[in-house]
Amino acid sequence: MRIRTSRPVGLLAGIALSAVGLAAVSGCGSQKVAADGDTDRLTDRAQQVAEAWDGSAAAATWRAGYYRMGEAVQLPRGGLHSKADKQAYENRNFILRGELPGDGPQKGQVTWPAGDSLTRPLVGADRSYRALADTHVGGEPHLSVTGAELGKMTVVTSRGPATVPAWLFTLDGYTTPLKQAAAVPSKLPPSPIKAVRDIPGYPLNRLIKITDDGRSVTVIALHGVCDDGAEVGVLETRGSVALSAAVKGHKSGGTCTKQARMRQVTVKLERPVGDRVLLDARTGQPVPYKGLRGISPSSRGN
Repeated sequence: MRIRTSRPVGLLAGIALSAVGLAAVSGCGSQKVAADGDTDRLTDRAQQVAEAWDGSAAAATWRAGYYRMGEAVQLPRGGLHSKADKQAYENRNFILRGELPGDGPQKGQVTWPAGDSLTRPLVGADRSYRALADTHVGGEPHLSVTGAELGKMTVVTSRGPATVPAWLFTLDGYTTPLKQAAAVPSKLPPSPIKAVRDIPGYPLNRLIKITDDGRSVTVIALHGVCDDGAEVGVLETRGSVALSAAVKGHKSGGTCTKQARMRQVTVKLERPVGDRVLLDARTGQPVPYKGLRGISPSSRGN
């Protein structure tokens, strides 16, 4: 097994660590920068993680569960009408101008094209709405929700596309609904290997995309303000894809601050992800899918 490295293809500019819940991580001093001699350590760690997961009970649980690997929200057909509506959606600025259904089904079926299915608890309409909307009410621009009903949508999962129960929210001015997946994802299995803290770099922040052919994955990797950026190595096995984020180099001069930068990195694979587990070599856990929502477009760099 040989580890390959992918460099950044896009940059999300520096964001204060406190804003992303990583205040204990410093971009200067508290994390080791990967030196040439650390490559073997990263490779060894990726191999250990892959070996721990391949054929494990955790991997079997993963393959039997429902884990989203794509967006839980589907916008109205044709997308949002205007820049103002897009801004309202990104800012989670919704106003409820109708009534939402009360008690509904407690459980629903997640189904895959091959005929497999799984019963999962469902989130109610009110809780689903609150996941879309911020706690504040009003302001401009905003999107108005006038009602909702339970329906279905297709989401990308660790087992491929699945049809899941979803709340269909009616938006003022739109003829088709905004859909939000209602099925609660399965609980992650305990990792068969512990996290480590003595190797260079940071844990991966999030998975944001898997291409339709499954041969590329895009993740957010972290690095500090006093280094030369982040890169992500990949180790593929039959049962897993282990990703190793590393921080490269050190910039001389300038001022080091306790800040991290988010870098978008696309990793090319030798074969499609399929039902293999996508792992963070540093934590030994599956890489969480979160998408790009919540990262302001204005903070994206070149």
